[in-house]
Formats: sequence, C-alpha cells, structure tokens
Amino acid sequence: MKSYHNQLTIEDQRFFTPMGMIAGFPVRPGLFDVNGAMALSCGVNFTIHTHYGTYCELLLFHRDEEEPYAILPFPDAYKIGDMYSMIVFNLNIKEFEYAYRIDGPYDPEKGLLFDRRAVILDPYAKAVAGQRIWGERKRGSYHARVVKDIFDWGDMPQSSREMNELIIYELHVRGFTRHPSSGVKHRGTFAGLREKIPYLKELGINAVELMPIFEFDEMMNSRVVNGKRLTDYWGYNTVGFFAPNTSYAAADEFNREGTELKELIKDLHDNGIEVILDVVFNHTAEGNEKGPTFCFKGIDNKVYYMLTPDGNYYNFSGCGNTLNCNHPIVRQMILECLRYWTVSYRVDGFRFDLASILGRNEDGSPMNNPPLLQSLAYDPILGNVKLIAEAWDAGGMYQVGKFPANGRWAEWNGRYRDALRSFLKGECWESWDAAWSISGSGDLYGGMYEDYEGNYAGYNSCVNFLTCHDGFTLYDLYSYNDKHNESNGWNNTDGANDNRSWNCGAEGETDDPEVLSLRFRMIRNACAVLMCSRGTPMFLAGDEFGNTQYGNNNGYCQDNEISWLNWEYLEKNRELFKFFRFMIAYRKEHPIIRKKLPNAVCGMDPIHTHNVRAEETTIPGDARTFAVSFAGYDRDKGKDDIVYVAVNTYWEDVRITLPDLKRMGAWYLSVNTYGDGQGRYCYPEGEEARIDGEFIMRPRSVAVFTGRSF
Repeated sequence: MKSYHNQLTIEDQRFFTPMGMIAGFPVRPGLFDVNGAMALSCGVNFTIHTHYGTYCELLLFHRDEEEPYAILPFPDAYKIGDMYSMIVFNLNIKEFEYAYRIDGPYDPEKGLLFDRRAVILDPYAKAVAGQRIWGERKRGSYHARVVKDIFDWGDMPQSSREMNELIIYELHVRGFTRHPSSGVKHRGTFAGLREKIPYLKELGINAVELMPIFEFDEMMNSRVVNGKRLTDYWGYNTVGFFAPNTSYAAADEFNREGTELKELIKDLHDNGIEVILDVVFNHTAEGNEKGPTFCFKGIDNKVYYMLTPDGNYYNFSGCGNTLNCNHPIVRQMILECLRYWTVSYRVDGFRFDLASILGRNEDGSPMNNPPLLQSLAYDPILGNVKLIAEAWDAGGMYQVGKFPANGRWAEWNGRYRDALRSFLKGECWESWDAAWSISGSGDLYGGMYEDYEGNYAGYNSCVNFLTCHDGFTLYDLYSYNDKHNESNGWNNTDGANDNRSWNCGAEGETDDPEVLSLRFRMIRNACAVLMCSRGTPMFLAGDEFGNTQYGNNNGYCQDNEISWLNWEYLEKNRELFKFFRFMIAYRKEHPIIRKKLPNAVCGMDPIHTHNVRAEETTIPGDARTFAVSFAGYDRDKGKDDIVYVAVNTYWEDVRITLPDLKRMGAWYLSVNTYGDGQGRYCYPEGEEARIDGEFIMRPRSVAVFTGRSF
C-alpha cells in the first residue's frame, strides 16, 4: 500500500475499489496513516482522529453553502485505534467542501465538550473555505477544501546559509504593499510582495520574516471604533495551521491554494532571499470558555488545550487558551505541520511566537527537557531549518539566553532591544549591558571575550533587534515619549508601557528642523549599531525609510494607514534608505562582525570593549561613550578584517583615541552618523578619510572605523 503518494499506480487503483455505499457514495476504509484529506485518482481519502470522541461523520457541502448535501457516517470498520479513515470515490475536488461532526461525552468540568451539532474543521486542512475576500464577514462555520499540489520546485537546493549570515526583514504581507503608494499591481497580497523583490535586493537584506500567513479570520473579533472598522489585522489567531491565508492571494486558487505563495517563495529564493514564517503554536482562535467551537474543542478539547483541574483554560498566551504542545498528539501535529511547510513550501525557517509555552507541561509548569523542543531540534526533515524562539510568554516565563535545546535554537534577544534602546537615548547606567549586547551577548550565550572560540553559542543563537511588529517603529521610537493607541478603542491601556523611547524634544509630528535632524541621527545610530553587533540583525519593514505608525505601538487591529507602509517616505527620506543599504553592505563585507576569524596579524584581540581612550579596555558602569572592536584574519581576502565601532550618547563632543595597529596599517572613517555637514554619513572604500590616533565624536553619534593594511 503506497499511502504517501498523491498519484496511485494502476495496481493501487485495482486495490482501492469500493467496498460499500454510504449516502449514495461508493466507499471503502481509507489510508489511516495519512492525516487530513488527500486527493487520489479514484476519489478522496479522509482521515481524522479523536481520542475521547465516540462517533464521527463526514459532511460534504456545495461551495459556499451552509447545509451539507451529503452526510457520511464512518462505520465501525472504518476506525483503527483513534483514527477514522474513509476513501470516498467519484468525488470531484472542485465541486465540494468538507467538514466533520464528532460526538462524545459532554462534561465541561472534565474538559469534554463534544457537541454532535458542531461543524468541525479538519485540523490538517490544506485550505479553509470562505476566507477568500479580506474584510468580509465569514459564514457561520469553517469548511475545508481538498488541495492538489502540482507545483514544480525544480532542482532548487535548500539554503546553506548559517544563521549569523542572515539580515532579517520582518514584514506583514498585507501591510507591506496595501498602501496606494506601494505602486504594485496586486496590493496587499503575496503577488504584491513578489513585485517588491527588486526593492528588497536593492536594500540588501537576505531573509524576510513574514508575520502570520497561516489561515486566520480577520473578522472574528471585528468592531467599529470612531467610525473605523478594526480587525484582527496581524493574524496571531490561527484557524488552520496547514492552510495559507487565502485573502493574501491576488487571484482565486480553488483547490490549488498556496500556488501564489509558492511562486513568491521560489522567486525570493532565486534572488538569494530566505523565507522565515512567524508561527503561532501557543494558542488558537477558539479562545477561552466563551470562545467558539470549530476545531480542536470539538475534536479533543482535553487533549489539545492546557486545562485547569476544573476544566477551564490556562491562559499563558494572553489570548484565552494555551495549546497543549507537549501532549504526544499535539506534538505530532506541530511536527507534521512544520514538515509540511518545509517540504511543500520550501520554507527556510520558523519564528515561534511566545515560544516559552512550547516548553510547558500539561499542567503549565516549565519542563527541563521539553519533548516538543527536542523533537523539533533533531527532526531529520527540519535538520537545516532555522528555529527562532520568542523566548518568553504571557505567563511570566522569560528564557532569553536559557531557552531549552539552545544549541539548535536561536532567540529573539530581548535584552539587546531593551539595553540598546535605553543606552542610545542616553541612559548611561545601561552601558555595560549595551556593551555586552553589541559584543554578542557573551554573558547570555556563553564565553567571555577571550574565550569565544570554544564556548560562545551566540553566532547562530542570538537575533538582535531594536524594533519589530510589536512596539514602535524606529521613527516613532525617537518621535514619541508615550504610546498613542487611542484608536484601538481601549482608552490607550493596550500595548507596552515600557518603550524606552524619546521624542527628541517634541511629541509626534513637528516641523522643527533641529528636532527632525536629531531624530534621523538617532535612527542612523540605531541602524549602525545593529548592523555592527555580533549576532543576527533583524529590523521592521519601513524602518529603512522612516515609516511611522503615528505613535501606535500595538497596531494589531489597524488595517489602515496606521499599519500600512507609506512608500512616499521612501522618496522623502531617500538618504536614510541609502544609509541602511550601506550599513547592510558593510556588514556583509566584514565577516569579523558576524563571527570569529583566525587571529589578526596586527595583534589586536578578537573582540574587546574600549573606553574613550582605546588602551583602557574596561569601561565605567556609567559610560556615555565607549567602543567595541572586532579583529581577525580573513583568509578569503588574505588580510586582516578590523572594525572599530564607537558610540557617543553624550550631548557634547567627546575626544576618543583609536587602538594602535602596531605599524601594520591605519584607521579609516567608514561611517559617521553626525555627518560631514554636506549630507554624507558613509564612505565606501577609497573615499574614506584616514584617522590617525584620535577622533572627535560629535554629540549623540556613532562612528565606524575600518582598519586597513598599508
């Protein structure tokens, strides 16, 4: 029995002949080891499992209709263990949608919520029907469609880039091109993003991290505030884990759902850009006790969710429920899901939202060696896939630097974000944490400066960031002292209060040239430090041209100009874009920033911090100015690779000295965020000014020096 092939051989077809009739359809027992619905040459195989359920029936619907045209109960002979499986012959996948009804005991205090009337979505559905048009209220129940995958990936190899080589660009598929200024034909879609690939190449990033693209219902909690329709815009409420969001497709793809996404991924790969998906396995869209029942609650509520002793939901996600990730059945589903996206969509990596939940036991307690994390780390299909954890959750668990199976996992470095945000705006008491962070957070990932070769894990474990979807944009970080989320409808109580932002002297929009000049210098400072820090850099789409959310630091519900990228800022702030492009290229040009190289010929240590006088390698705990040096021998180029990053957060000039290059070479100024008074902030090789001995750091500025041999 070749149960894993979409196309059956002639011998297989002889074997798969009907054995009975149900509701007028010829049927026979199906492929019990293949979850979900799979198109066969002779019909469709349907498989679903429930541990506590006692009865299951398959519902067939005409497209866009609420009442089933056929109901097919699974006979006892069509069940093995907890698996129900049935092949239904003579079905045309273009003509129907499907769902299930499952019966069993109803005892909420024991976590059993079976309701034979509830229409249940297949948790392994490859496409969810009724979600096609963004912003339209969806019908009462979720149905699935059968997808036939005929996409040809050719001989495209899997990426061999290491984590430290990535420059990650986080974006929202709809918001990236929805604004009219995007200039694309297919605004707000996978195809629209595909049209922007030349822009991404020009910028220089080599990985995109897509905010949730699994199917979600943006209208589930829709409401009107001050005359504006608010939706679940971000999409962190998953409806179908195996299904792409059909409203992100520019064209109808009935029974070929995902094709446009695959075309996007293939083109990104062809242009040297990896694809990382932001995945949400910590909770589902079914919510708490008051939430709807459309999938897991009606299949095995007690299995799929973490429940309190009285049958209520633990809420470590802050979204009403918590997926029971380390239950064997749930663990299997998550593994199959990630394998599916890796094989069928050629995804390069996954960022796990509130990933600490993945390490909780069924009673919510933290586990020392969580089975799920171990399984993901050592799964053979996922062996070369990047795994990135948001190493905290809404239940108070914070695991940055301590995430289980850390040798295989990378982490969003929340300490980097907090320390650098504070230090760059002038909070000198954060200087030591800032210096550690720029140097690669060796205190979190093992190894002191002189011991990086053997014990440091941060090369592929540390993702540095100052901004992401959750919080201020980089422009707003230096334009607002306080969040301004009034338009979200919660009286500005939602969103983070600890933003470590600074408005540079005026709250919000201003025409003051001094304030604006300072704001853009602070943005350049942030970019320069991020790109010159050891660890993988990530930044939010639009930061490179000063996109604003007008002080809203929680745009989860704003499908409008607040969250959409306004591409007019690209032309308005073209010099800022050029600065980002230069810093990205500079990072790529200097591998010493990313990783340890053989010892430098000039004799400089591989990595060190420096006070204002370079020979003082211990900085004060309240330093306003310090530097970090990286040095090594680049065998590919046959010369030393030396970078010196100086940061001055003081509001006055500071004189610094540079290390002695032992008569082997000289220092050249590659970047000065203060500028030269003529609008230049960066200098390519051959246009740099030689710096002998000392340099005047201008107020609140960053300078990057490159050591070059004579």
